[in-house]
Amino acid sequence: MDDMKLSFPPESPPLSVIVALSLSASPVTIDSSTAAAVPSFVFSDGRKLSGATVLLRYVGRSSNKLPDFYGHNAFDSSQIDEWVDYASVFSSGSEFENACGRVDKYLESRTFLVGHSLSIADVAIWSALAGTGQRWESLRKSKKYQSLVRWFNSILDEYCELLSKVLATYVKKGSGKPVAAPKSKDSQQATKADAQDKGKPEVDLPEAEIGKVRLRFAPEPSGYLHIGHAKAALLNKYFAERYQGEVIVRFDDTNPAKESNEFVENLVKDIGTLGIKYEKVTYTSDYFPELMAMVEKLIREGKAYVDDTPREQMQKERMDGIDSKCRNHSVDENLKLWQEMIAGSERGLQCCVRGKFNMQDPNKAMRDPVYYRCNPMSHHRIGDKYKIYPTYDFACPFVDSHEGITHALRSSEYHDRNAQYYKVLEDMGMRQVQLYEFSRLNLVFTLLSKRKLLWFVQTGLVDGWDDPRFPTVQGIVRRGLKIEALIQFILEQGASKNLNLMEWDKLWSINKRIIDPVCPRHTAVIAERRVLLTLTNGPDEPFVRLIPKHKKFEGAGEKTTTFTKSIWIEEADASAISVDEEVTLMDWGNAIVKQVTKDEEGRVTALSGVLNLQGSVKTTKLKLTWLPEINELVNLTLTEFDYLITKKKLEDDDEVADFVNPNTKKETLALGDSNMRNLKCGDVIQLERKGYFRCDVPFVKSSKPIVLFSIPDGRAAK
Repeated sequence: MDDMKLSFPPESPPLSVIVALSLSASPVTIDSSTAAAVPSFVFSDGRKLSGATVLLRYVGRSSNKLPDFYGHNAFDSSQIDEWVDYASVFSSGSEFENACGRVDKYLESRTFLVGHSLSIADVAIWSALAGTGQRWESLRKSKKYQSLVRWFNSILDEYCELLSKVLATYVKKGSGKPVAAPKSKDSQQATKADAQDKGKPEVDLPEAEIGKVRLRFAPEPSGYLHIGHAKAALLNKYFAERYQGEVIVRFDDTNPAKESNEFVENLVKDIGTLGIKYEKVTYTSDYFPELMAMVEKLIREGKAYVDDTPREQMQKERMDGIDSKCRNHSVDENLKLWQEMIAGSERGLQCCVRGKFNMQDPNKAMRDPVYYRCNPMSHHRIGDKYKIYPTYDFACPFVDSHEGITHALRSSEYHDRNAQYYKVLEDMGMRQVQLYEFSRLNLVFTLLSKRKLLWFVQTGLVDGWDDPRFPTVQGIVRRGLKIEALIQFILEQGASKNLNLMEWDKLWSINKRIIDPVCPRHTAVIAERRVLLTLTNGPDEPFVRLIPKHKKFEGAGEKTTTFTKSIWIEEADASAISVDEEVTLMDWGNAIVKQVTKDEEGRVTALSGVLNLQGSVKTTKLKLTWLPEINELVNLTLTEFDYLITKKKLEDDDEVADFVNPNTKKETLALGDSNMRNLKCGDVIQLERKGYFRCDVPFVKSSKPIVLFSIPDGRAAK
């Protein structure tokens, strides 16, 4: 092999090429300092090769140390090519586990992917898996893909020293992203600092021990899971996997006025959508008897008292640091009123139980917090058994400690109440739990208050909790977001305590990187004022060709395209064409427009031209999407969405109704190619020159349009 230099973009080293070079002991200088757009080999005589798969095949062909690195014969080499091309599927989040399953089954009776020795096919797939970082590491520990794990581990064991060095240099542990190795100690320190600044999840839980970490995700069943809750859920999942611990899902159902079984069922569904593996599901209401016994114990010990101060006066006294008149009630008097509360009597309804802390504490959360309130409403699980319910501040520390939680993750908005949490446990005489803070996820033009989201549902401004304009997990998935993108987005922020107002663009950009490599391409033409282009030398009889749905991803399959003498194009395209102009008809070839017909208002109504299939597509300015004039075309409704509110960030005292966006949904009728009859609900496609869409309502009959939801691609909003 000739002396050469490997250059590549610093943020995306070609892991398979680097692995192949290491295994074949090829003489190469690695340079990641250049601003190379793609991985390239630059040879000593100035020649150059570019593209990761091109470089990998070159290493395979030229290796002397591994003679069958590119196969023993032509058939083996062709099989190797198939696997090298297939490796890119692993970088598509939505197809990752399907790809793992396919290769796992293929390897059930094989030691190597092709032939009887290591080849660049093995290198390509092995590197694709290793490059996903924590995602593959988590699967390696499971028993899900035994043949695939056996194969991966055997290669790692065989070339342990070489491969471990490559992984340590080019794959950041836990990130799932290859990274270029820093060149110096200073740059290493800078890289580490950058990672800390960006809040990567490579942080430690205090006093955490491998195998002994127990976490809980504790949503209140008063709404559907939204993107803010998803951050808490996924961080719990991350730390449980990192420390080989477990997660409990606990429903904090202490407020019957807001909660319902519908919310419980959908929260369980959404937790499953996020891929959260949990040990069990519990409810705070499971512990109501123990919580009542505990508060009675605190009353007897003089650590809690019953207060009948009117709510507004109580709030003012807390703000001003004034002791309640009830603070010095005797134990017997407190217990008597406690029984009135349990009975839900008229007297009891006037009372609450408060912890006896310090009303002059600078931290207002420590000024005698409320532990119990009366509420005569029926509970969604246990009916009318109780008239009293514990507050979150009382129930949460008790149940955390009782269930053996080692670390409770809470958003930083609870920071001032951390001291209260520890004090409650101390007064109860229970085991302390480590609190761990992370920043709440805030997004521009987005409501995360369940109370305000409920207002939109109740006023009919949205179709429900799964409306694609909602930040709920069901809403954003219906809009076209892949859960893999949400996971990447949240883990990139990690457990940072920095409060930031995030843009949606970054999340949608991650989503685009996941869907673009694999989603099928289709064609649509806006129905209104579409224009017929007649090709005078076009085919007298329509004919059909099979063409790939995705030119770079064979797995997307093929579609039928009908070629006819008359074709539909959009008015906007027709208006841009001049007489005698040569244009390119995508997936067909060039045509020269000879005649443009317009109506009295100057709008184009018809075009006529001739095919010029020998013409060069490089010379044309206009590249046009088109559809044949046939009866098999399908009707489409293309739906675009905007933010529900007009203010970037609503303040607590803002009235939602004052900032409602009056225009949040736009529907456009279009015609689509006949292949879209086979779309299923949830399928993601790209409409050529229009963007990405998710199928919300598939084809039922010709008179009922297929409904497609536009998926943002992360570019600046219009």
